[in-house]
Amino acid sequence: MSFAPAQRPGVFLDPVGQTVQQRWADAPLAVAFEDLPPVSAFPAVPGRRWGPGLWWSATTGRHISAGSNAMRIQLMAPDRDPDVTGLAGRPVRLLWRNHRGQVRSWVPQLFTRYTDGNALLADCPSHPDAGGERALNAAQAVAAACTHIGWTYRRLPPLDDVLAAHLKWLPGYRHPRNADRPGLTHAILEAFARPRPLSEGAEAVGDPIEVLPAVFHALWHRQVTTDLDTPLHERVLVGPRSWSGSGKTGGAG
Repeated sequence: MSFAPAQRPGVFLDPVGQTVQQRWADAPLAVAFEDLPPVSAFPAVPGRRWGPGLWWSATTGRHISAGSNAMRIQLMAPDRDPDVTGLAGRPVRLLWRNHRGQVRSWVPQLFTRYTDGNALLADCPSHPDAGGERALNAAQAVAAACTHIGWTYRRLPPLDDVLAAHLKWLPGYRHPRNADRPGLTHAILEAFARPRPLSEGAEAVGDPIEVLPAVFHALWHRQVTTDLDTPLHERVLVGPRSWSGSGKTGGAG
């Protein structure tokens, strides 16, 4: 078995749960990793506040396995990205030999598929040195394997605290039920066709108690936009999807 980048094997579970080993160079065309279950369970670490769980994806309409709070937060960003078509947790194990000829393996935490067919394998460390030397060495090997087939590998840096807080809160509105009655989303898009304060736009559509959940649903799906790097409040500016979203507060705007 060769462990050159093109020949490195990937191990995954097929749809009926059988273990399959595939030549890595053939992976982009042969395997729909976004549809695969985890090749192995996320470990449960005693004493850790957050353990493995499931994230309901608005992108796929299915649950995605997540191994930690850090990964759950990182899952939320691509789940609201309109350029993302698929997500999976731990779908493949990569094998290679180190400089001593010893076989090593690594299971990246997150797989993301994009509309152009490209893909990202990623790990979601809670801090830059998480996992120690083994994780950093594995990152180099996985990055080389991904580069060879035209994919990308990244160790995703922790998100800014404000953005992370928003991505924990907004998902409460990601389910289609929050779009509410027919025509409401269209009215919201018209109300925010130019940037204006959140409360003003919602009141222009109707009763804020009914309208705001649908606005937050539209924000999650990026049908309208604002700056999530600054705290949300009633006067934050919300604009159309094409707007850069400065997020600065304003008047009637």
